[in-house]
Amino acid sequence: MELRVLQYFLAIAREQSILRAAQSLHLSQPTLSTQIKNMEEELGKQLLIRGTKGSRKITLTEEGMILRKRAEEILDLVKKTENEITTSDDIIIGDVYIGAGETDGMRLLARAAGKLRADYPGIHYHISSGNAAFVQERLDKGLIDLGIIFGTPDLKKYEAFKLPDKDVWGVLMPKDAPLAEKGSISPEDLWDKPLIISQEESDSGRIAQWLKRSLSSLNITVAYNLLFNASLFVEEGLGYAISFDRIINTSGNSRLTFRPLSPGLAAEMSIIWKKYQVFSKPAEKFLQALTEQV
Repeated sequence: MELRVLQYFLAIAREQSILRAAQSLHLSQPTLSTQIKNMEEELGKQLLIRGTKGSRKITLTEEGMILRKRAEEILDLVKKTENEITTSDDIIIGDVYIGAGETDGMRLLARAAGKLRADYPGIHYHISSGNAAFVQERLDKGLIDLGIIFGTPDLKKYEAFKLPDKDVWGVLMPKDAPLAEKGSISPEDLWDKPLIISQEESDSGRIAQWLKRSLSSLNITVAYNLLFNASLFVEEGLGYAISFDRIINTSGNSRLTFRPLSPGLAAEMSIIWKKYQVFSKPAEKFLQALTEQV
């Protein structure tokens, strides 16, 4: 399977038309059709569903959707590799790829990047947001250089060091909510309340253990991936969000406020990268600056 043909396939997936894809690639339609047909024969799977005469719109089969995702990852990795190899030995210019969840701990990385900027203005940063599984998957595939995760990292697979800050768990709620009158929130306070919690939580997770209840016994109205989106549901009165502090601004004219959990609960954070990883020059400089910052 050639990279060139993967680019052709992605053009068709993007345009949803072989004709429009051929025009964007400056190829003839028969040539493009033949290339894709040969790839389908090579893989032994149909990738595209061709439209009827009345509708020329192209849709992807299940196998086609899998290939689209993998092709995007492959081509991103090729581009990243080319940039790393062609960078001059004398001038440090290039990209640093970071994966992390929503955390105020990103401020440490931002400070390290800020200190580097004066000496190396040609370094650019790409931030991908997601949970620990997302971060580790992208690390394993070589799509990011560094990741921030919560909890204990797998030291058989990754190099790591702990960040000095910890994220504090608490409850995000409207300022006029009944529980806002309390200085901290106990498990009993939430047993009969509508709750908004992270999609990552499970009965074996720290929040369920702190609550002393199985999640199925609680009134969970919303499960979130990004806290900003969840905060909009909090504002509209759909529930109390169990979340980290300092991610949503609760100062000034904000309609929301934050109360810590009692007994307190905090999450340790670590920077991780693959064992035996060879960093690009920009990533190496950034990790050095971050280590000094910490």
